[in-house]
Amino acid sequence: QVHLVESGGGLVHPGGSLRLSCEVSGSIFSGSTMGWYRQAPGKQREFVAAITNYLITNYADSVKGRFTISRDNAKNTAYLQMNSLKPEDTAIYYCNHQRWPYNDWGQGTQVTVSS
Repeated sequence: QVHLVESGGGLVHPGGSLRLSCEVSGSIFSGSTMGWYRQAPGKQREFVAAITNYLITNYADSVKGRFTISRDNAKNTAYLQMNSLKPEDTAIYYCNHQRWPYNDWGQGTQVTVSS
């Protein structure tokens, strides 16, 4: 059973920063693609960022230049560094782990950007 635990969410002012963490257990972390998605109230879940086992990254246009996804295989953890946060970034952020045959999600962590 794969288990993902997100942490690091909270309330920040516009222009502030947060770093989200996602620790994975119950699966071999290396070889996986890790991703971050977010869902604002009343809206569909959307892709934010992903990083493969070969450290290839991909970002949504809305966060390019502001967010950085990374991973630490020794800690079985993926990160999302979020800088220059905007109110439109407010959402529940979900961690995703993909490695055949696994495709798993965390429970989410709330990020609120408000003045």
